[in-house]
Amino acid sequence: MLEDSFGRQFHYLRLSVTEACNFRCQYCLPDGYQGPSSEHFLSLSEINTLLSAFSGLGTSKVRLTGGEPTLRRDFLDILSATANTPGIKRVAMTTHGGRMAEHAASWKQAGLHQVNVSIDSLDPRQFAAITGQDKLKQVLAGLDAAVETGLDVKVNSVLLNDFSDARLNRFLDWLKTMPITLRFIELMETGDTTNFFKAQHQGGTPLKQTLVDAGWQPMVRRKDAGPAQEFYHPDYAGKIGLIMPYSKDFCKSCNRLRVAANGKLHLCLFSEHGIDMRHLLSDGDVVGLQQFLVECLGEKHATHFLHEGNTGATKHLAMLGG
Repeated sequence: MLEDSFGRQFHYLRLSVTEACNFRCQYCLPDGYQGPSSEHFLSLSEINTLLSAFSGLGTSKVRLTGGEPTLRRDFLDILSATANTPGIKRVAMTTHGGRMAEHAASWKQAGLHQVNVSIDSLDPRQFAAITGQDKLKQVLAGLDAAVETGLDVKVNSVLLNDFSDARLNRFLDWLKTMPITLRFIELMETGDTTNFFKAQHQGGTPLKQTLVDAGWQPMVRRKDAGPAQEFYHPDYAGKIGLIMPYSKDFCKSCNRLRVAANGKLHLCLFSEHGIDMRHLLSDGDVVGLQQFLVECLGEKHATHFLHEGNTGATKHLAMLGG
């Protein structure tokens, strides 16, 4: 089992397969994607080596992220390879959802268990303003398709200062009959979004109190769960999660490591730099990679340094998929 010097065990790998995305979300890529081309990202062979190494060290859950992972032409092959890796018991992905209506069934058939979709507003005009794409209708159709095919569906919504009571009430009305988990995420500062962060950051604690006062109750956390505090209400088909990276002890339950699309290991979303391991991946050296991972975990810090305004090497969230 992968374990750091603070006794935290790592069951969960977040694997970015591309930095590219065709949405232009205000808090991530407001000017559109301008990064490296696809040949700079991990090949399927390198991904197989990576999966074998991590699964052999106790990783049981893998999330495929981007950018937008479905922009990879071989995404279905990557998904199938992940699901068929011995020891991997749960496969998830993060997507903007624009292609989900058409492909949800094939993703499920390839071995996908869970899909996370970003929806920052249920108002079409506001959705388009935030994402740069007038595609709310297509994304919601994709959600319906994902639920119908039996996928575990989570929706991510970033808290911004223009988040109003009307916006919250629209989401709550939706959850009355929609059997998904809606997760509100505090805006996180990255290297390219400092001014936007200062103008728009909103803490999640007041929202948490609002939910508790309205009868929402905390759920028991799974060992391979992400960082969300999740709540349920007997009158709602859906659940609500809160991800608050600026809260006290947020990093205490950290159980995940990240690998960027360029093959670098990130011990934290906001680590100072990625640790290059492409040479081990290219050589197919599973044992050498496992030894390398064990050694690297000795460098993992107890917490990130977001409270100090230190965002590390993360210029935008598309680099590592959040």
